[in-house]
Amino acid sequence: MKNTLGAICLIAITGLACSTAHGATLAEIKARGYMVVATEDDYKPFEFVADGKPTGFDNEMLAELRKVVPFEIRQEIIPWTGILAGVTTGKYDVALTAATVTNERMQSLDFVAPIAETTNYYAKRKADDSIKDVGDLNGKSCGVQTGSAQLQMLPQLDALLAKSGGKIGTVRQYTSYSEAYQDLALGRTDCVINTIINLRSLANDKPNVFEVGKAVADQTVSAWAVSKGNTEVLTLLNDFIGKERQNGNFYKLQEKWFGQSFPNLPEKTSP
Repeated sequence: MKNTLGAICLIAITGLACSTAHGATLAEIKARGYMVVATEDDYKPFEFVADGKPTGFDNEMLAELRKVVPFEIRQEIIPWTGILAGVTTGKYDVALTAATVTNERMQSLDFVAPIAETTNYYAKRKADDSIKDVGDLNGKSCGVQTGSAQLQMLPQLDALLAKSGGKIGTVRQYTSYSEAYQDLALGRTDCVINTIINLRSLANDKPNVFEVGKAVADQTVSAWAVSKGNTEVLTLLNDFIGKERQNGNFYKLQEKWFGQSFPNLPEKTSP
C-alpha cells in the first residue's frame, strides 16, 4: 500500500481517538428534555432525503424510537464526515447511522446492536469489461468516501491484489458517495468501494449503468454509535432494538430497505 494511503488511514483513525469529550448521560438527556441524534444526508438505503423528507431504514427506526422514549429526539441531518467526530466530542448523543464497526472506531465509540451485515464490495460501470473479478482491480482507480471505514479497510484489498503481484491504483476520496458514483458513471474512476447493501441499492436504481462486483474485505456489520463509556444510552438503544427484533418490525424494515433480513445478527456488537 502506498505511504500516502497509510497516512490517510492513520489520520482517519487518530482523529476519532484523540477526543476526550463525552456525550450526555441518559440522566442529563432526561434532565434537559431531549436527545440529539445525527443522521447522514445521502446514504441510501439507510438514510437519505426524498421529496424534502428524511427516509430510509434508519429514519424509520428513528420514528419508532421516538414513540417509546420519554423525551424529545432532535435530529441533525449532516454529511457523513461530521457524524462520528461529533459523537466523540459530545456534540451529538447518538450517531444514528449505519457506521461500519471496526477495531479502530471502538477505541473512541461504543456500538449498539448491529442493524445489518455490510461487507465491502466494489461497483463498476456495467459496460466496463476490463473488470470481471477482484484481481482485475490491479492498477485501477478506486473511489471511496473520506473518513469512512471503506477507506480504512482498503489495505485488505491491497493485500488481496498483492498475492498476484498487483496493487491498488489511485485512491480518490469524496465527501459523499453520490459524488463517487457520478465520477464512476462518467469514467473518472474505475470502481467505487462501499457496503454490499449500498451498492446493491445503487445497481437496483440504475441497472444499466452500474454493476456490483465481489467482496474486497472481511465480513463486517454496521451499527449506531454512542461515545465511549456512555453505558446507559447504549443500554437504552440496545433494549429498543431488541424489542424491535422481538416484535418483527426490525426485520420488516430490513426487507423493505435492504431486500433481505438478517435474523442471525448478534445482540451485541463486536468488530
